[in-house]
Amino acid sequence: MNEAVNKKIVLLITTLSSFLAPFMGSSVFIGLPSIGSEFAMDAVTLSWISTSYLLAAAMLLVPFGRIADIYGRKKIFKYGIIIDIIASLLLAFSFNETEFIILRILQGIGAAMIFGTGIAILTSVYPPGERGKALGITVAGVYSGLSLGPVVSGFLVQQFGWRSIFLSYLPLELIIIVFTLWKVKGEWADARGEKLDVTGSAVYCLSLVALMYGFSLLPQILGSGLILMGIMGIAVFISWELKVKAPVLDMNLFRGNTVFTFSVLAALINYSATFAVSFFLSLYLQYIKGIAPQDAGLILVAQPVVMVVFSPLAGRLSDRIEPGKIASVGMAITAVGLFLFTFLDEKTTLEFIVFSLILIGLGFALFSSPNTNAVMSSVEKRFYGIASATLGTMRLVGQMLSMGIAMIIFAVFIGRVEITPEYYISFLKSMNTAFIIFSALCFAGVFASLARGKVM
Repeated sequence: MNEAVNKKIVLLITTLSSFLAPFMGSSVFIGLPSIGSEFAMDAVTLSWISTSYLLAAAMLLVPFGRIADIYGRKKIFKYGIIIDIIASLLLAFSFNETEFIILRILQGIGAAMIFGTGIAILTSVYPPGERGKALGITVAGVYSGLSLGPVVSGFLVQQFGWRSIFLSYLPLELIIIVFTLWKVKGEWADARGEKLDVTGSAVYCLSLVALMYGFSLLPQILGSGLILMGIMGIAVFISWELKVKAPVLDMNLFRGNTVFTFSVLAALINYSATFAVSFFLSLYLQYIKGIAPQDAGLILVAQPVVMVVFSPLAGRLSDRIEPGKIASVGMAITAVGLFLFTFLDEKTTLEFIVFSLILIGLGFALFSSPNTNAVMSSVEKRFYGIASATLGTMRLVGQMLSMGIAMIIFAVFIGRVEITPEYYISFLKSMNTAFIIFSALCFAGVFASLARGKVM
């Protein structure tokens, strides 16, 4: 197979896998009320449906990025798709909340293997001058997944029940694995022969678990203690990585590389401020506004549709114009959209909600692909896998922190009870508080984005 054909196949597979993960995430949001009702989940446990998946993915993304650099990116990508196929099938037939959350963790492990390799493979086959356009296409794949997730799952939940959501993943997962095995030639392992930092990986994973589980236990003393342990663990991890010979996360990527450092920080802030938007709005539209799952999905689609339209344009612009400037403008627009949601109540019109979602979608589109281009263009080729995994980790940790904020707010305002009509006022207060925090975070993120300096 010639190089041009191989590039196109890699782009197709990367785009499909980029579509799959957000499709899985956004579709589950619409199913939350139905899943919570069947398993009688309280508000905090309900948030673990998304958080367990994100935590598993965030924990293992950096280790799998390093493993992929050593043993082969295509190999790890392939195994990740297989694990996701198994998890999706089992989730459709789960019978209690414990089994369901365990299987979501398994799904997150598969996602870590995919996230840690897909963009790295793409960056390996596309040269710098073509990379922004290719990344823009994969980002459009991400937002297409976000777009179709609520619409497809809304229809499926209303017509066939929430279990059908997980069966809907299987056709795409099977297409990806067939194309990977049949069409993708060669392997990419630029760190072959180097050792995996097992100690650093273990400290990193346990620290994230302590941090997120602590969030779910607040305001209990144990929750605060676990969060403190998690923060201390991250500090120990950084100290260890600075002195170990073959680190799982090479801190030299951050030393003196302000573009890389502030680009991944901006990504962390952006996802921390935006991920839980769909979580809150899905519950708001179905509980407070009494809208059916299918119609709620159609409303939520406004944000990702705008992302799909503008992401390729933003990617192409970032090949010609300073990526940091485009990304910073995008972050500022997103902050405005989030601030508008602080005014939501039971009388808010659907037009206002859709307009705010469009603003957030435009801001996110202008931020994401230029920011990804900035990250991948700021490191040497041999660091593509770990740079991709680091960026993916910032995305997942940001999403996880976003859900952590949601958990803390639910614990304080609602407590461990099901969201029934008597708690709707408390739910609205918790949602408004969350959006105040999210808009402030995003506004601060503009300065992190600007601080990166020139990329080109």
